[in-house]
Amino acid sequence: MKTSTKNIYNFGLGTVGRDMLYTLVSLYLIFYLTDILHTSDALLWWINGIMIFARVFDALNDPVMGLIVDNTRSRYGKFKPWIAVGALLTGIVTILLFTDFGLSGAGFVVAFGVIYLLWGITFTMNDISYWSMLPALSMDQKEREKIASFAKICANIGMFAVVVGLIPVSNLLGEKFGSMTRAYTVIAITIVIIMWLGQLFTLFGAHENRKEGQPSTSLKGLFQIILKNDQLLYIAIAMSLFQIGYVTTTSFGIYFFKYAYGDENMFSIFALILGVTQIGALAVFPVFSKRFDRRTLFTVSIGLILAGYVLFFFSPMSMFFIGPAGILLFLGEAFILVLMLMFLSDSVEYGQWKLGSRNESITLSVQPLINKMGGAIAGGIVGATVIVSGINNASSPSDVTSEGLFIMKMAMLILPLILIVVSYFIYRSKYKITEELYQTILTDLRSRGEAEK
Repeated sequence: MKTSTKNIYNFGLGTVGRDMLYTLVSLYLIFYLTDILHTSDALLWWINGIMIFARVFDALNDPVMGLIVDNTRSRYGKFKPWIAVGALLTGIVTILLFTDFGLSGAGFVVAFGVIYLLWGITFTMNDISYWSMLPALSMDQKEREKIASFAKICANIGMFAVVVGLIPVSNLLGEKFGSMTRAYTVIAITIVIIMWLGQLFTLFGAHENRKEGQPSTSLKGLFQIILKNDQLLYIAIAMSLFQIGYVTTTSFGIYFFKYAYGDENMFSIFALILGVTQIGALAVFPVFSKRFDRRTLFTVSIGLILAGYVLFFFSPMSMFFIGPAGILLFLGEAFILVLMLMFLSDSVEYGQWKLGSRNESITLSVQPLINKMGGAIAGGIVGATVIVSGINNASSPSDVTSEGLFIMKMAMLILPLILIVVSYFIYRSKYKITEELYQTILTDLRSRGEAEK
């Protein structure tokens, strides 16, 4: 097996459990608080504020973590030590996050705030080091696309395993243990074990190309790397707007099927169909990338997403209409995920070419920064919406008024649609790293002795 092939599989398999864990926290923690622990509106406002603050703090901490990783010198390289430490600590904190300690009032808010803040810090250790390893695995664009596509397939398998299985599995465990809170604790422990096992593939199987003699980067240099890399900045802004819109929509999923559609069990079936659709799209991405340039693929993908939003908004409560709308959304989003990652990866060489310093971790720290900022804002939108719409105090779908459902639908579909359209125009007008320019950059770097020939 060639080293590149080993990298494709070992790097990708490392993220199955990671994304199971991330999905559990990012999509279901708020549901756990509202529908399992039945947190009051008063406490939920406090928790919503804490979650927004913690996610913003964590996002701003990502470039700092990138700086630490880039400056790490060890016999195991600069990525793997932080992947290992981050995975271990994140797993422990995740279990604590889904454990009911019997606290209430201010004690519950303080304990939640501390644990949630620790979760963000520890996950950052792993996330920054994991994804910033990608550019070091290969400098060939097509090879990177293969690695990234398989990694996103594995990530989506992990994500949809949780999205599809959480409701039926938690209900089954809830009946077995006589407690839904205990059921969520068991689910968290199981996912953590899967994550730890998956990370072993990356730690022992993936091999990066190490660039010896890379000078250390100062804190001042950190900001220069980000601010002076104009292509990194533009794609970061575009990605942020897209991520806010996309995560806002997906975070409403379980609430939509429980309170608007009227059958929360249908959410698992819907997610299974979309998961298969998205994984299939990721699998064929390398085929399409050989025939079409990235700008064309990006434009078509955005078109599919917009068509999906429009169809979803005007759909009656029937899977005959909602299903195709979801398929359009997730088909387009699958390609966007890979393309955005490629745009960021290519900006590593662009920054090296322009600034004279190669900083994978700092550059790729923009991706989790974007994801967390998007998650923070999306989480704030969802948290505020479930309170304002009356969903948090509803015990059944009939308790939510038509006005409340309309508020949820606007926040779930119209606002994200606007954000995604704006993100597309920023990308089209500002991002200039085409396949031709990238090859020019590589040729120049090789002539300067800064890249492998």
